[in-house]
Amino acid sequence: MNRFDGKVALVTGASRGIGEAIARRLAAEGAAVVAAARTAEALESVVAGIASAGGKAQALTLDVADPASVENGVKSVLAGHGQIDVLVNNAGVTEDNLMIRMSREAWDRVLSTNLTGVFLLTQAVVKAMLRKRYGRIVNITSVVGLMGNAGQVNYAASKAGLVGLTKSVARELASRNITCNAVAPGFIETAMSEKMTDAARESLSGQIPLGRLGTADDVAAAVAYLASDEASYVTGTVLNVSGGLYM
Repeated sequence: MNRFDGKVALVTGASRGIGEAIARRLAAEGAAVVAAARTAEALESVVAGIASAGGKAQALTLDVADPASVENGVKSVLAGHGQIDVLVNNAGVTEDNLMIRMSREAWDRVLSTNLTGVFLLTQAVVKAMLRKRYGRIVNITSVVGLMGNAGQVNYAASKAGLVGLTKSVARELASRNITCNAVAPGFIETAMSEKMTDAARESLSGQIPLGRLGTADDVAAAVAYLASDEASYVTGTVLNVSGGLYM
């Protein structure tokens, strides 16, 4: 029996990268996955790939920074499935600049998606979890939220805020058999990192005790554990998936 048989998982930011890997991993282990992103077109290949592998998935157009989109999206999932057992808050944006040059608009856009969006979606989904007295919430933060990074004051603040949100939600919902944890990825292989020179990659890898960049699948494996019943006694924790970059 797969770990997520009979479970419905909502994954945001699922059109590429870490979100796509999480959606594929949960579906491979039996979950009916609702893959969410701002445009349905971006999700076509993800949903098709899951289906071709024998999994269950559907696309959901959802903008986590838009309260109406969140409300309508959650209603749609519940109407179709009757439950949401796992919520993975992965959607995120960056808009980098030095703090002294950062516009208020850039600050607001990043915080609106990365932090307020998680609050809005979690608040909407938790109502169904409370009725069922079961739920697994996993938030994707970042080592940048734990250690800071020059040029990313908005992103770092949003991801640090997610840590506090995670721990507070964990305390509020523990008595109802709902856990809330976070995964903090470090340097992960992306389309951008593939374009790096060998020297730049070697320099980056040299900062990591394990000597390599992580993969989206590394993050997905950690999420799958925290979302499973194997982690039923784990809540309010931040699991670093950074190759030892942050200790």
